[in-house]
Amino acid sequence: MTAIQSYRDLEVWKRAMDLAVAVYETSRGFPVDERFGLTPQVRRSAASVAANIAEGYGRQSRQSYVHFLKIAQGSLKETETHLILASRVGMIDTTVLGARLDESEEIGRMLRSLITKLENHQGR
Repeated sequence: MTAIQSYRDLEVWKRAMDLAVAVYETSRGFPVDERFGLTPQVRRSAASVAANIAEGYGRQSRQSYVHFLKIAQGSLKETETHLILASRVGMIDTTVLGARLDESEEIGRMLRSLITKLENHQGR
């Protein structure tokens, strides 16, 4: 196991980036009339997960880091909600939805674990 030198070394950040890429790829198939609706919303929320992990890592205090990780959790749930809506209105099939939700659940577990470690002062 290598030492964490940057947020880019965090497995949770890497997984959040993978999810964001998958959401971008998935949303390419959304109808053109959603270009100002669900498409940018789901993309922004997915990108926000990794962005908040990175931003929190760059903060000066553990409390601030935890705060941004919690924001990332909220963005993750927002992403899930947008994907569920896209499935319910027929924009993505349930297989794709299931895969994205599975990825999201794993990232959520990783975020909760990191938050718990930070709140218990077990390192960055």
